[in-house]
Amino acid sequence: MKFIDLDAQQKRIKTLLDGRVQRVLAHGQYINGPEVKELEESLATYVGMKHAVGCASGTDALLMALMAYGVGPGDAIFTPPFTFIATAEVISLLGATPVFVDIDSGTFNIDPARLRAAIRAVEAGDSTIHPLPARCGLPARNVPRLSPRGIIAVDLFGLPADYDEIMIISRDHGLFVIEDAAQSFGAEYHGRRSCSLADIACTSFFPAKPLGCYGDGGMCFTDDDGIARELRSIRVHGMGDDKYDNVRIGINGRLDTLQAAILLAKFAIFPEEVQLRRQVAARYGAAFARGLPGSTALAIQVVPSGLGSVSAQYSVLALDPERRLKLLSALKEAGIPSAVYYPKPLHLQQAFASLGYTYGDFPISEGHAANIFSIPMHPYLMEKDQEWIIEVLCLACGSR
Repeated sequence: MKFIDLDAQQKRIKTLLDGRVQRVLAHGQYINGPEVKELEESLATYVGMKHAVGCASGTDALLMALMAYGVGPGDAIFTPPFTFIATAEVISLLGATPVFVDIDSGTFNIDPARLRAAIRAVEAGDSTIHPLPARCGLPARNVPRLSPRGIIAVDLFGLPADYDEIMIISRDHGLFVIEDAAQSFGAEYHGRRSCSLADIACTSFFPAKPLGCYGDGGMCFTDDDGIARELRSIRVHGMGDDKYDNVRIGINGRLDTLQAAILLAKFAIFPEEVQLRRQVAARYGAAFARGLPGSTALAIQVVPSGLGSVSAQYSVLALDPERRLKLLSALKEAGIPSAVYYPKPLHLQQAFASLGYTYGDFPISEGHAANIFSIPMHPYLMEKDQEWIIEVLCLACGSR
């Protein structure tokens, strides 16, 4: 059994995939070839945004989005600590400061009420309102207090965050919003698709993503013509009229033509794969709703009404770390792969030690990190394999 079955997918699209790759080899435009533009236009139409800008990775997409807004030292960017490091890493790379905001216990996404409190706390320099990085309090000599600048909301495990509330909050405080849609391409939010829910959306095409290439890749989406021009410039060393006319500092962030060709082949069956993912998630959800031993044996991510997750991962919460270890051991003994996303929240990572956060600052993120684990999820997961996974979990929980 595979955690993610890319082989089954490749067998379905092999003829189309081979044709796409051979066309690139024939025309030889390996950098910025026609497939890149074709992919950008196709995905922009799919998500319902005017502009799509392909780039080298999901991390570069986030970095480019912040660079397009001129983010730098003195800026506070609000984001959850229960996510992959790239979300906050790009903030620090530009000299800005991540201000972490705890998540909602049910959706696992940033909590709008806590987000409001965090913004007020930064504005007032008052950590009694909300936990703040060391710099956010009363400034030391020659160290200015941080200014709220933007929000990076994360669509964790393929479920969009609460953008209706997040966008209201951002407008109230004059902040931009970036949708970290690295895991949610194909998800839906009240009739709109993921990657169309904020000022800029950023997704990843890492192979394990719902739409993934065979290497690294990413994309930014926006309706803002000016931002789109900035993004296209930034991804090629800040180019102006040509690559030797450099009008700003940029990066080498281009999407390879071969990866674009692979993504076009995969995109041909992507809408069907989204539906297959939802069928797999529904079977899991029905089994867990019937109850493993006791109604609280395991908890799953809550999908609010009007939202459709793409289930990039299917993650469940054990009651405590000891029971998680027992369940993971049972899965391993049965030959069922599993993973933990994410074992340590960002505010407790050594990389962010200088921010001065401590254990207890974000208790929901800390609790979820201690108890969460993920089980196999992909469009080609057979029903009999799901039944075996559920059976093993039931036995480990003591229900049978």
